[in-house]
Amino acid sequence: MRHETTSATAAIFAANRARGSVTFDVHQVEGITRRRHLHESGSLRVRFPSPEAEGLSAVFVNTAGGIAGGDRFEIEITAGEESRIALTTAAAEKVYRAEGPAAELEIKLKAAAGSHLSWLPQETILFDGARLSRRIDVDLAESASLLLAEIMVFGRTAMGERMLHGELVDRWRLWRGDKLVFAETVRLDGNIGEKLGKAAVANGGVAVGTAVMVPGDEALVERMRELSSSFGGEVGISAWNGFAMARFCAQDAAKLRADMITVLRATGSALPRLWLG
Repeated sequence: MRHETTSATAAIFAANRARGSVTFDVHQVEGITRRRHLHESGSLRVRFPSPEAEGLSAVFVNTAGGIAGGDRFEIEITAGEESRIALTTAAAEKVYRAEGPAAELEIKLKAAAGSHLSWLPQETILFDGARLSRRIDVDLAESASLLLAEIMVFGRTAMGERMLHGELVDRWRLWRGDKLVFAETVRLDGNIGEKLGKAAVANGGVAVGTAVMVPGDEALVERMRELSSSFGGEVGISAWNGFAMARFCAQDAAKLRADMITVLRATGSALPRLWLG
């Protein structure tokens, strides 16, 4: 009887998990980027708020109101030759406490020759007890360009809440011209709060971020380092394999966001209006 009850509970839990996917591609028509094929399903939607002179902006909306354990979301975006697409989210994404399986988020970005793709979602906030497995795969043509930024916040710091326990597996892979140029997997589990408190990890920081710029060189790195006097947290910037990367860590999520905006503006790229509101 006990086994049957457990199985029934698990079945109910699985049936109530959110699922969502968005797949679309854009292409250039007479110098203007336009959407071509679009597929949406489940609780994930994408909106294109306003026409632009050359590029196109897209905003993702999760109608589930957040991410819980066992949820699964998939995003796949392709930028055609010479097109320009900027992607963001309508709000910070909240990942709630999970009693069962981890939530899964899979993101695939592809940019063809001469195109530019900006992936600039707002913050991902992990609640105490959250479990998240995320995978980001980026495939760039040799002449394509990329601006990618992600911010992870451990707890609702504005509410005085911190993430103490949980699990995060974050896997990134970046290909350029069919060559793997960056691969990283971050895993935090167990007593995450204690681990973040260690000097070699985050020194008590509650927010971390990463920005990737392709192409990127030492000239770009020096331009961003010149802004270091304005940083409110720790920022490390370097370049290799034809791209530049900035790492962020701060005791306060708002300070990290401000540092991220400062660095991204140094690239000369326009930021989504939702970042600046």
